[in-house]
Amino acid sequence: YQPTEGQIRVDGSPGEMHSPRDAIDLGIGMVHQHFQLVPVMSVVDNIMLGSESVDRGLLDRQSVSAQIQELSERYNMAVDPNSIIEDLPVGIQQRVEILKALYRNAEILILDEPTSVLTPQEIEGLFEVMELLRSQGKSIIFITHKLKEVLRIADRITVLRRGEMVGEADPATTSQENLAALMVGRKVTLEVEKEPASAGDVLLQLRDIEAHTDLGEPALRGVSLDVRAGEIVGIAGVQGNGQTELVEVVTGLRPATSGSVLISGVDLTNASPRRITEEGAICHVPEDRHMYGMVDAYSVADNLVLSSYYKRPFSSGLTMNEQAIAQHAEELVAQFDVRTPSVRTSGASLSGGNQQKMVVAREFGRPIRLLVAAQPTRGIDVGSIEFIHSQIVAKRDEGIAVLLVSYELDEIMALSDRIAVMFHGRISAVLPRSQATRERIGLLMAGVSVDDEPQN
Repeated sequence: YQPTEGQIRVDGSPGEMHSPRDAIDLGIGMVHQHFQLVPVMSVVDNIMLGSESVDRGLLDRQSVSAQIQELSERYNMAVDPNSIIEDLPVGIQQRVEILKALYRNAEILILDEPTSVLTPQEIEGLFEVMELLRSQGKSIIFITHKLKEVLRIADRITVLRRGEMVGEADPATTSQENLAALMVGRKVTLEVEKEPASAGDVLLQLRDIEAHTDLGEPALRGVSLDVRAGEIVGIAGVQGNGQTELVEVVTGLRPATSGSVLISGVDLTNASPRRITEEGAICHVPEDRHMYGMVDAYSVADNLVLSSYYKRPFSSGLTMNEQAIAQHAEELVAQFDVRTPSVRTSGASLSGGNQQKMVVAREFGRPIRLLVAAQPTRGIDVGSIEFIHSQIVAKRDEGIAVLLVSYELDEIMALSDRIAVMFHGRISAVLPRSQATRERIGLLMAGVSVDDEPQN
């Protein structure tokens, strides 16, 4: 992107940036939310990629390894230069990204949602590194939606809303509530208000589920779990430990190679998504709304009947009842506070928060017994998060069984009645919320045993 107005200054001088190389040459380094690393290459090869050191026509890995060791020691980020990236934990991969920027002499580091894939213990380690970098004169731009973290680590806070700077704050004198109000433009309730669960009969039963990734590698390894009517079971874990595949098996989007999925006592293992949706009376809020939850080019009204367009009153034979579809959409838009100029507006025209509310409206707005929600508040504003959380709790209170998957540990802790932790495709423990501390969950997410046997 290029600015259409304004100016960027680096060390007081205009900074002309037409490519990432220009930014690097100006001392700006970026650590993306989704790491820009080559998994099958070593740490040293990833760090020197694009800035290769050559000695007599050959890559000088020895010299670069020595520089990496020196940077690792200076900034307290222990990394083996010869390790292969795909063999490293996520937290260490992030260190490699930071070291890659420092190797290129970055004085300004931009960290985009750096804690989104880390365990609580890894977050603490990252903050220690950030504090050390700050003490040695580095400037850090910390982009995040996690208010607790920004209050803890930042020296100054700038709030953006819809591309506009709407305020600045001093972490020493502001609060999460004030920041949330700036972000949304109104007062927001940050705490999830809910009564203790009144769990009923087991509605979802998973027994010894095995499944593979798209590459044929093991993704789920003997997963067993029960979810009861009137409770929220949260799945905690670092991204990539089988959560996506688990949701896909439950919803019929991925075959289980062994094991069984029972919903209300009916064996729906490897049934089609439509059969699971109808016989199991389940709804599914997918983790990627653009890929699986909506059709961008369709209108809001058409998106709101994607799961029921083939039923009356929305269709008869080959004919769609546009009036019934529009009326249905108007009702859901009002009920779920979807901000749109018209139900005929394209889904792509809505803000991220309203797109997600549209998906939630479609899925929640029909009779269900089981709710499967994966990353239900991913990439949306705190106001929309507040609304969706309240809707999930309301469904639980109606006696719906809720399976919640989120990589946001705060969300899991706030909403769940029981928490199951996944590590390497297995459920390592299931804890009542009253026994689940951030430290305990964080250790389980990292594969550390805390002497808890899984309890379905």
